[in-house]
Amino acid sequence: MSQPRYVVGIDLGTTNSVAAWIDTDAASNPDAPDVHVLDVPQLVKPGVTEARPRLPSFLYFPASAEMDPASRALPWGPAEHVTGELARARGAEVPSRVVASAKSWLCAVGVERDAQILPWGAPDDVPHVSPVEAAAAYLGHLRAAWDASMPAPLAEQEVYLAVPASFDAAARDLTMRAADAAGLRGAHLVEEPQAAFYAYLAATRGAWREQVRTGEVILVCDVGGGTTDLSLVAVGEEAGALVLERKAVGDHILLGGDNMDLTLAHALRARLAEKGTTLDEWQLRGLVHGCRDAKEKLLTGDGRAKEPIVVLGRSKKVIGGTLRTDVERHEVEATLVDGFFPVVGPDETPRATRRVGLQEIGLPYASDPAITRHVAAFLARHHEVAPAGVSAVLFNGGVMHAARFRERMVEVLSSWRGAGGVRVLAAAHPDLAVAEGAAVYGLARRGSGVRIRGGTARAYYVGVETAAPAVPGMTAPVKALCLAPFGMEEGTEVELPGAEFGLVVGEPAEFRLFGSSVRRDDRPGTVVEGWEQGTLEELPPLEATLDADGDAGRTVPVRLHAHVTELGTLELWCVARDGARRWKLEFNVR
Repeated sequence: MSQPRYVVGIDLGTTNSVAAWIDTDAASNPDAPDVHVLDVPQLVKPGVTEARPRLPSFLYFPASAEMDPASRALPWGPAEHVTGELARARGAEVPSRVVASAKSWLCAVGVERDAQILPWGAPDDVPHVSPVEAAAAYLGHLRAAWDASMPAPLAEQEVYLAVPASFDAAARDLTMRAADAAGLRGAHLVEEPQAAFYAYLAATRGAWREQVRTGEVILVCDVGGGTTDLSLVAVGEEAGALVLERKAVGDHILLGGDNMDLTLAHALRARLAEKGTTLDEWQLRGLVHGCRDAKEKLLTGDGRAKEPIVVLGRSKKVIGGTLRTDVERHEVEATLVDGFFPVVGPDETPRATRRVGLQEIGLPYASDPAITRHVAAFLARHHEVAPAGVSAVLFNGGVMHAARFRERMVEVLSSWRGAGGVRVLAAAHPDLAVAEGAAVYGLARRGSGVRIRGGTARAYYVGVETAAPAVPGMTAPVKALCLAPFGMEEGTEVELPGAEFGLVVGEPAEFRLFGSSVRRDDRPGTVVEGWEQGTLEELPPLEATLDADGDAGRTVPVRLHAHVTELGTLELWCVARDGARRWKLEFNVR
């Protein structure tokens, strides 16, 4: 069976979504594949459509008499709701009718992520969707744009969907459900920082080998609209050739451009209050949307000194029903640079605040906005990977467009490293790199170009209870069965040889997981008994009640199948003798 002609990367971003593609029929140079970005038709004004490389990740629900169907027409037909540039613009004016930051809600553990909860806090007369449905709407728009302009349907291509490296299993599953709902069944997932690094490799057209040195550790610092994602990539050498290996990824930090927009909005709200104008919470939401646009233009635009912001009025004191104010470049830089990128020491950690006993349900934002402190804690946690500190940094994400943010981050990293400082690797376009790199990654998976390794840093084992007579005061001994050997490449899978095992179903059970960084010769299926202290470390167990399907109270004979995913989870599949029944257990091995 022939492979699809196009390899497509999609960045389903908090603020913007992007699709990029490589025509494999024309990809002759693996070091320098030609990566193209899809121009996406979208409404920019009622009745006005333009094709742009970025699709703002906003979903707007017009009021019943606000836009007639003709004014919502797209090249492939009328839109039920508005997605993209017009949705973002209208959201700044009518925030209660727009869905924003849907991607962040996919990982919000305090809410029902598949329930229709967005727009958050909107009145009942506004249509509501789930975070999954919102994500599916953005992907569906990209798919329609592709199908309207490309010679083969997107659903038939090889699609790689980028997600934060720190997304938990539930968020990844919800992302895949969104892709399925958009007709992109079978899409693959790839880490965003790793995709950004692939974009850098492709952009250098092979020159990266002269830009990095053996033994270096590179920090990928990806600060986007809603999240901060950190990864470490090490440069090694094998048989005289440079090799790259992703060594560590950070926690999921809900901190990014959204926090900056809110910070600016509160500063402007206070300034207006001093002049006698009070904004209510509804107007503050509109002000946040306006600050987002102003921030992006001031920090990444043409050097203008200030930007106007318009908020719909709610008082007779506001002339013409609207409130107009300006935000200036110097106050944006002063507020955000020192607030989000303060100069800190390498031993600092994010500051925790005492939590109020009752809290409003919402997104679990990071309590400390200082990105530099989060980076310090990340590097300290992975000190063994880069004991001398990182020697280079690759920036990505819309926030890192701003030169002042990059300069401050380099200043802080260099102060930690000391002599020599930290180099900045020339990145691809921050808003497009993840989608472009996801496509390059897909090409590398086909064996064309450099592959960044991401093998497991340990060997992993599952506990198997020994069949032995009961002894008063003693629990049954446990053996450790090797599932994934040391260095098992992510994206690979293996069927464990040997005997069947009994799987407990229909009742709560504990699945014990062990790891070892010293047992490097064990293979899948190796059984370890009576191990010496320090050779195996027990990791947090997984508690689960597996579907019984008529076998409640019994143990089902199964064979085991292990899979280390591209996103660093270990999947253990338990397959019954009939082959029809399968149970999946998923462990995070990061």
